[in-house]
Amino acid sequence: MKVLVCLKETPDTEATIKITADGKGIEEQNIKWIMSPYDEFAVEESIRIKEKQTGETVVVTVGTDRVVERMRTALAMGMDRGVHCVDAAFVGSDALATAKILASVIKAENPDLVLCGRQAIDLDQAQVPAYLAELLGWPQVYAVAKIEIQPGKAVCNRRIEGGEEIVETSLPAVLTCDKGLNEPRYASLPGIMKAKKKEIKKWALAQTGLAAGDVGAAGAKVITVGYMPLPDRPPGKLFKEMETADMVKQVVKLLREEAKII
Repeated sequence: MKVLVCLKETPDTEATIKITADGKGIEEQNIKWIMSPYDEFAVEESIRIKEKQTGETVVVTVGTDRVVERMRTALAMGMDRGVHCVDAAFVGSDALATAKILASVIKAENPDLVLCGRQAIDLDQAQVPAYLAELLGWPQVYAVAKIEIQPGKAVCNRRIEGGEEIVETSLPAVLTCDKGLNEPRYASLPGIMKAKKKEIKKWALAQTGLAAGDVGAAGAKVITVGYMPLPDRPPGKLFKEMETADMVKQVVKLLREEAKII
């Protein structure tokens, strides 16, 4: 069975994000970059499926040369090879344009299953997997917490409010992986050494079969107008030298009249 994983590089969850002076982006120089955490579940699940079913695992991403380090992490965990989509024409791609690039790789690779993270932790849009499924004409199951591969189909468990939903889908399909699906392994030292020799193929605009106007800023349907920092939090209120009963009355009054939550 051939499983393809779509990976995205994101800032570390603990990184301090600063907006550029022009308000059009973030300062990237001193940021630590990581594999988006939900994508780690997708990588781990692809490896587990291969261990049970045999076959091949392929990691694919769109990004600058910096993202290769994240691909090497996936390869060190146990994935077989990678496809790095990199071209000056790809810069500025929105979710739809990114999906078009990834779909061109998927069509060429012809996998039995595509796994993605539930969402990337930077923009939190969760759009690329849905676009992929539409472009490929495949079914999609979102936020999967358990996957059972059976001949020609996958049985997926999804956590929903108040219970669990079990969905059966034919293959090939696009599945997005949620927290709790598995516990991602750490890359071992032998795995890291092997990853240095594993193939990462370059995939440029010419390989996609797309026009320059389909991708990058020219092909983007959504344009980021600007970034704004969160407003400063107002200072908290501190009650001193009051009887407990009076303090409670004052807190309740503020919750009702100022916060308006009761």
